[in-house]
Amino acid sequence: MPILGIGVDILYLPRLINLLNRRGSEAFATKILSSQELRTFQLLAEQHGEDKTAKITQFLGVRWAVKEAAYKALYPIRPTWKEVTYSSFNGATGVKPTLVYRPVHDDVGPANKLHVSVSHDGDYIYAQVIVEST
Repeated sequence: MPILGIGVDILYLPRLINLLNRRGSEAFATKILSSQELRTFQLLAEQHGEDKTAKITQFLGVRWAVKEAAYKALYPIRPTWKEVTYSSFNGATGVKPTLVYRPVHDDVGPANKLHVSVSHDGDYIYAQVIVEST
C-alpha cells in the first residue's frame, strides 16, 4: 500500500480559546465539524452544562488539528472541513481513533485509507495523518 501523504499539525490551545471567545464555540463547531461530529459536540455541550469550557475546547481543538493535518496529507486533494470526520478512541470497545474522508464529489483521487494519531498535553494538541491507497 503506497503512502500518498503525511501531514502534521500542532495547535496552541490559548489561540483557539481566543478564537472561541470572539466567535463562539457553536459558530466555530458549525463551520468545521461534519454532521456526525456536530451531533457529538451538541451532546457534549448538553452533558457538561456550565462546566464545559475545557471539554469543548479540547474536543474542537483535536478536530481542528486533525483536519489541518489531513488537509496537508491529502494534498493535492483539497477536502472541505465537513468532508473529514474524526472519531476518538472508544474506551468501552477498544476501537482506535479513526479518520474518514467522505468527498462530496467522486472524482477526487485515490485516498482510500487514513491513519490518525493525536496527542495532547497542557496547552498543545499534536495530530498526525498518513494517507495510503489500497
